[in-house]
Order: sequence, then C-alpha cells, then structure tokens
Amino acid sequence: MKNHFQNFREFYPYYLSEHKDLNCRRLHFFGSWLVLVALAAGIFVSPWWLLAMPVLGYGFAWLGHFVFEKNRPATFKHPLYSLLGDWVMFADILRGKVKI
Repeated sequence: MKNHFQNFREFYPYYLSEHKDLNCRRLHFFGSWLVLVALAAGIFVSPWWLLAMPVLGYGFAWLGHFVFEKNRPATFKHPLYSLLGDWVMFADILRGKVKI
C-alpha cells in the first residue's frame, strides 16, 4: 500500500490492513480501555495516572504488532493518523464493525 495519504479517509483502510491479526486488535482494544481508565483515574484520583496513558496505550498496541502482526506500528511513520486510527478502530469494535 502507499505511504503517503492525503487525508485520514485514505489512511484508515491502510491502518486496518496493518491490524489483520485478531490478537493484535484485542491488545489495541484492551490498551485503549486502559487509557480511558487511566484518564478517569487521572481526573478523579491523581494526575499522576495521566502519565500512564501513553505507556498503556502504546505498550499493548506495540506488543500486538511485534508479537502477532510481525510488523512495525504505523505510529512510527504516521503518528497523528495512527493515533486517530486507534480510536476510530476502538469505536468500530464497539459498534461491531471490526471484529475482536
């Protein structure tokens, strides 16, 4: 697939193609849930929890890529689109559009 994208609409199919493995998508989903938990803890418990957000989100996602997908995360070449892709895929999983 191409490496240059005019907009997120062009990028998202590429993003999904980099997440074909079910276990990788599950780790992304779990990491995203933990990011939301850390955000809530950061607001209601201690702001220190906010520091855990990128570690939890990227940690689980990158584990999925290196162990299951055997590819490099899209974050390295397309950081903003990739971050948006994480949350769009998370929402698509919740809506049943992407299987986990």
